[in-house]
Amino acid sequence: MANSNTVLIISTLDTKREETRYLKYKFKEIDVLPLLMDLSMRGKEKSRAELTPSQVASAGGSTIEEINKSKERSTITNIIIEGATKIAKDLYEAGKIDGIMALGGSTGSLMATDVMRALPFGIPKLMISSTAALPGLSTKYIGTSDILLFHSVIEISGVTDMLSNVMDRACYAMKGMIKYVNNPLSIKSRKTIAMTMLGPCEQCASSVRAALEKEGFQVIGFSAAGVGDKAMEEMIAQGFFHGVIDLAPGGVGEHYFGYMRDGGPNRLESAGKRGIPQIVSTCSVNHMTPSRSKYKKEFYERRKYDLDKFRTWLRLSTDELQLVAKEFARKLNSSQAPVKVIVPLQGWSSVDYKGNPTYDPKEDQVFVEILRNELDPKVEIIEIDANMEDQVFSREIIKSALELF
Repeated sequence: MANSNTVLIISTLDTKREETRYLKYKFKEIDVLPLLMDLSMRGKEKSRAELTPSQVASAGGSTIEEINKSKERSTITNIIIEGATKIAKDLYEAGKIDGIMALGGSTGSLMATDVMRALPFGIPKLMISSTAALPGLSTKYIGTSDILLFHSVIEISGVTDMLSNVMDRACYAMKGMIKYVNNPLSIKSRKTIAMTMLGPCEQCASSVRAALEKEGFQVIGFSAAGVGDKAMEEMIAQGFFHGVIDLAPGGVGEHYFGYMRDGGPNRLESAGKRGIPQIVSTCSVNHMTPSRSKYKKEFYERRKYDLDKFRTWLRLSTDELQLVAKEFARKLNSSQAPVKVIVPLQGWSSVDYKGNPTYDPKEDQVFVEILRNELDPKVEIIEIDANMEDQVFSREIIKSALELF
């Protein structure tokens, strides 16, 4: 097996010894080298893993003796996760693993997927979980990562015919992913651009993507509804992109106010830190999407636009627009690469057309004026007398992209 691919298996041998042993033997049978990391916190038997609980605890800044003695479950769990994450990242960066797999119930799945999420997009990640279908847990397991959840349906308890069928399928799936699918970080044949997209600026996004693809670029879209733009920021930081077209950075304000499209604390920062050029526009920035459970009394009096029966956009006040503009300026001023902010004067999305209840170009200018006052002179602001969905606006985005990228 000298030329075999290697899969890091995460398990807890104190509770899943028999099932983990089956996984290891199955991988060897199909010519994949298993490397086992044991996250046991209460194991009494000697671990037979290549990466023992003692090594994991040490990497997390503790000892297995301290872990075994402690009654602070949350604290010791975090130590083990930290240690396992450090080991997994070191193995990946050294080119010693080609994929990562785990099996477990709710606690095991939460711990293992925490480790998986620390590895970049593209490395195969597969979680065999008996709790994958429990309400709310799957989103916690996946987060912003490309984790494949393999629902075992039955409990992971004893190597029955049904469970061995589940594990066999998972092993073959992992072998297929590591053997036949290239890691995107190893493919650098084309310049790759990240672009945020949202329904109300879809026409602009489509026009820009089509034009740039004709010029040889590869455009990767992200839905700017919270999770997608968080993932984009992480992937920018990991070095996947040569430039960013941020058509819909509303997640900045949503994070500031704590609403549903929260793009996270790093929204609009990763490109600047990475030193890659970015074009920023304003789709959805003048609207907010608080959950109904967070509605204040005055929200019911706000100008609103119903996107559909599930989603309602509320108009930001002028005070809120000023606060968001200052956040934009603070983030963009720290950029180590060129930045252009391109603003449409006749509406920031398809929602912003004359006659629609939240259309207010005059109030939108409050945001622009704050940007002009707060932004470093190195950041260029371009205003286009059009709606964001008009072709003339798309052409300006394309022109600027070809200049910067």
